[in-house]
Amino acid sequence: MLDTDTINIIKATVPAVKANADNITACFYPLMFKQHPEVIPFFNQTNQAKGSQPKALANAVVAYAANIDELGNLSEAVSKIVQKHCSLDIQPAHYDIVGSCLLQAIAKVLGDAATPEIIDAWGKAYGQLAKILIDAEESIYAGKEQNPGWWRGEREFTLVKKQQESSVISSFYFKPSDKGQLPDFTAGQFISLVLEIKGQKVRRNYSLSDAPGKGYLRISVKRESEGLVSNYLHDELALGQSLSLLAPCGDFVLRDNNKPLVLVTGGVGITPAISMLNASTNGEREIRFIHAALNSDAHAFKDHVDQLATTRSNLTPLYVYNQPSDNCQAHATGFITPELIASQLPEDRDVEFYLLGPKPFMVAAFNIAKQLGVPEGQIHFEFFGPSEELRA
Repeated sequence: MLDTDTINIIKATVPAVKANADNITACFYPLMFKQHPEVIPFFNQTNQAKGSQPKALANAVVAYAANIDELGNLSEAVSKIVQKHCSLDIQPAHYDIVGSCLLQAIAKVLGDAATPEIIDAWGKAYGQLAKILIDAEESIYAGKEQNPGWWRGEREFTLVKKQQESSVISSFYFKPSDKGQLPDFTAGQFISLVLEIKGQKVRRNYSLSDAPGKGYLRISVKRESEGLVSNYLHDELALGQSLSLLAPCGDFVLRDNNKPLVLVTGGVGITPAISMLNASTNGEREIRFIHAALNSDAHAFKDHVDQLATTRSNLTPLYVYNQPSDNCQAHATGFITPELIASQLPEDRDVEFYLLGPKPFMVAAFNIAKQLGVPEGQIHFEFFGPSEELRA
């Protein structure tokens, strides 16, 4: 626990740090990458270029400092950070690097205002946060090692199947190169790929797009025009080739109850919803599967969902196409609306509501769910990359 003097210094300096947070993180990342280039693969350089990752760190630093004496307020955010860190195999040594560079950035930006006393207080506060995260992450790492099929660190897998799902999305099936057991992950979780492409080491998170217990791990990836990893997977990764994977992580998971399940997805956001759908074998649970796509050509897994709907009376698909062609068979055109979503919800709104897709889609879906009275604790979403704000 931090002493009273340290807490008082942190609380007194929060306004100054908040006012300069963007400048601090803008200084921090280049400094860290220069001093410790070995950490670059852990950071998505696209998010760096867009500024979303520095902004997320700035918000996190300010939130932590503002709640320094009420850390329970941050439990949900801490849980998401821990899951993301474990998905990337973050280790205690990384915290030393971040802490050193963050304090250097604070001192540089605040200048003479950053007295030794202030820097010492922020160092202690960072140390407290680091210990909280390290202990939580070690608990996850150690817990996984004790369960069949799980692993710690990198594990080699082989690509055994590649299947096109739409004009822009393909699925990739991986099996352990050691022929060992696979973990009983929870539908909705994601894995991380560890790759070296054109001399550049990278790590990327991708949702698992099938239920556990299938004898393989499957991801389904959209080709992005400037995507380093997506283009490598689509164009260069061949059957029989191996790569390293990190164990499944994530708390955007299927809640195991009998509440109606509402899956609202846009574009490639459909992938974890397919995992959840395939894992929902209980025929008594009502499932509304709402998917928005450009048109049928870009719509992945349509045939699969339609086939399931023919044998599951509890499953109702609804497709929304923004730019339908003449041969598209959509239930609605344009974008999702409150009226459209309301037509798929029970009167009491007591559902588990999952949403995933491009950020504008998620903002719309989240606010529609809130507007319609779905309990906020039953609205679930996942961001890949820095956590962002959904509320309008």
